[in-house]
Amino acid sequence: MIRVPVDDDRTFNNPDGFAMVFDRTWKQSATTKEFAALSIDERIDVVITQMFDHPFLQSEPEQARQVAIFRVRLLNLDQ
Repeated sequence: MIRVPVDDDRTFNNPDGFAMVFDRTWKQSATTKEFAALSIDERIDVVITQMFDHPFLQSEPEQARQVAIFRVRLLNLDQ
């Protein structure tokens, strides 16, 4: 298996590349009290807004949102 370093700045135009950036952006956002006060949908919106320039989000916005929702459920990020 080829491992991608966590601090890798490359961006990939696919669901996996989007998921990696989404997870990192969520974790950075989760450190604020304002973020914790939001609903799950609002949190997803905040993170997606911060990722506005991600190529997968730009080319497949609906699928990107589905990936985001899946990641939140998969990783129990709503806790």
